[in-house]
Amino acid sequence: DHQDVLRLQQELETTKSHLQSIIEEQEATNQDLRAANEEILSSNEELQSTNEELQTAKEEIQATNEELSTINDELYSRNADTTRISNDFQNLLGSINIPILMLQGDLSIRRFTPTAAALFNLISTDIGRPLSDINHRLIMSDLESQIVAVISTLNQHSQEVQDQDGRWYDLRIRPYRTLDDRIDGAVLVLVDVDVLKRSTEQLRQARDYAEAIVEMVSDSLLVLDADLRVVSANGQFYDAFKVLPQDTEGCLIFDLGNGQWDIAELRSLLQDLLPRNTQVENFRVEHTFDQIGPKTMRLNARQISTATGSPLILLTILDVSDRPGESLGQSDK
Repeated sequence: DHQDVLRLQQELETTKSHLQSIIEEQEATNQDLRAANEEILSSNEELQSTNEELQTAKEEIQATNEELSTINDELYSRNADTTRISNDFQNLLGSINIPILMLQGDLSIRRFTPTAAALFNLISTDIGRPLSDINHRLIMSDLESQIVAVISTLNQHSQEVQDQDGRWYDLRIRPYRTLDDRIDGAVLVLVDVDVLKRSTEQLRQARDYAEAIVEMVSDSLLVLDADLRVVSANGQFYDAFKVLPQDTEGCLIFDLGNGQWDIAELRSLLQDLLPRNTQVENFRVEHTFDQIGPKTMRLNARQISTATGSPLILLTILDVSDRPGESLGQSDK
């Protein structure tokens, strides 16, 4: 029996030891569970924080999407406006019957009108090509240097040029300014002045021809305006009456020579007879001048119309003092 008691005590001790081991394992497990629970709680907090951040990010993305949608609408509107402006500009350039050439800052072709295409031998694929590669029809060797000078100095340049057919243009070069006031090239405009140039040349030739005829007239000749002021006189008049052009042109005829031409008969001719008859011939005037003495003159006067509508008076003066029967004091018979 004693042995049974010992055996039972030993089993009890073993059971206690096993129970203690189980208790310790349970406590370790509980600690692990508590640690795991804490980790789960921490993870839940992090997850909650992440969810909040995701919600914030979602709201930010939504706001960004709305902004992008607004910007996209604005860009679409601007693109439509740009397209419309481009179409308007293209139609404007196509309808302008004036050679206009636009160049980039490096003198490459930017845009041109159809008439400029003909004058500069351009086609659509020439856009972007350097101007130096273009064989234009202008007779002008320093075109590029003039353009560079305009871009550099910002001073406009204008000069008359001819094309290879001899047609005249007024070439105007201006800086190309952007909307933000930057200089980004140049604009060339060629105004056709061929008719004006040739008309001016014809007028010059006609004037030279008329002046040559006037100078060849042996009688003294004055051209007066409607106010009886001297427009011009020929060399014979200046030689015969010893006066100078600067003392004559622009002066009232009656004031010439300090009033020496304020002659009653001359006033009668110009103020009374001529307005009624438009032409008076062989009008006799006698007068004594300070420098050349007594003179007997035969005057012919004629009114002529002009393109401006203001009439002129041609007055020729023939000195007949030395002719028999024309001496001072002898009247017409």
